[in-house]
Amino acid sequence: MLGFIPAARAQTAENVLLVVNRRSAESRAIGDYYQQKRAIPSRNVCAIDTAVTEDIAREIYGKQIETPVGECLRTRGLTERVLYIVLTMGIPLRIGSSAGKSAQQSDGAAVDSELTLLYQKMRGVKIPLDGPIPNPFFRQRDTPFRHPTFPMYLVTRLDAWTVSEVKGMIDRALRARNVGRFAIDLKGYDGTGGNQWLRTAALLLPKGRVVLEETPATLENVADVIGYASWGSNDKARTNRNVHMGWLPGAIATEFVSTDGRSFRKPPDAWTVGSWQDEKSWWVGSPQTLASDYVHEGASGASGQVFEPFLAYCPRPDFVLPAYAAGRNLAESFYMGLPAVSWMTVVVGDPLMRLLP
Repeated sequence: MLGFIPAARAQTAENVLLVVNRRSAESRAIGDYYQQKRAIPSRNVCAIDTAVTEDIAREIYGKQIETPVGECLRTRGLTERVLYIVLTMGIPLRIGSSAGKSAQQSDGAAVDSELTLLYQKMRGVKIPLDGPIPNPFFRQRDTPFRHPTFPMYLVTRLDAWTVSEVKGMIDRALRARNVGRFAIDLKGYDGTGGNQWLRTAALLLPKGRVVLEETPATLENVADVIGYASWGSNDKARTNRNVHMGWLPGAIATEFVSTDGRSFRKPPDAWTVGSWQDEKSWWVGSPQTLASDYVHEGASGASGQVFEPFLAYCPRPDFVLPAYAAGRNLAESFYMGLPAVSWMTVVVGDPLMRLLP
């Protein structure tokens, strides 16, 4: 494995701001559980009041999420100390785009991705709303994440179908160990470069610990999986929601899918991936795979997209998986592989989760 070093020191609960929505019983329950399990200091818990919906208008996001979170950081002297912000189930997921915007210049975004910019905004930096913003931590293989070197917060969320599933994800994060295999599934043909990113990830990961599927077949039923990357339902061979992996505690998943983070509501049991031509096959406006299914199966972390991100702005597995294998925590591993923020990606899981020896 080349070109990756672990963080200079393991970050702690002192570096986390936990955000809880007072209006959501689920958010409060998850916040209490995570605070106890990770020993988050009381001053690092920020309670906000916002709608318990997955969608939120830009103006309401600013008033009910960004501004009060900024006040928590500023008034408690945490602006520099906090590196990671953790949102909880019951906090909105998506900021809607203004009418008439093209997909490439959308001013919509994942709440989580927009909140990464709070560090700069608190210093008076004016950031355009339209389109993605370059992520300063992208591809930083050899540099520990710290302020002010990287002027941003790494934002993740503790979310799944139920409070019980989120608690299970938190528990598994505490048992993560650097064992198991990395399952990587290419699709039969790709002219965009995505398959090459997957192949590069396989080359950078520890030898003997990679299961690489290069044929058109779908990679399923792999035992002892600690990391997974694929095209999800964008692989025409993938016709099932689930890949039935044997997920180990600490396992993470990522895929090149436009809408897999569109919702964390539980789909009907009979629902499966469909087609854009058949609206009856859609769930929450899309026929595509869901990041929440990986968590339901037993993954401890995942990424997803709330709207169309375009392939170039999806998490890059050739950075995410090797960084995680080398000892980076979940938040740093995923954000190292994200080309842009103020865009469409959510990262699900405990930001402090890392693979211990």
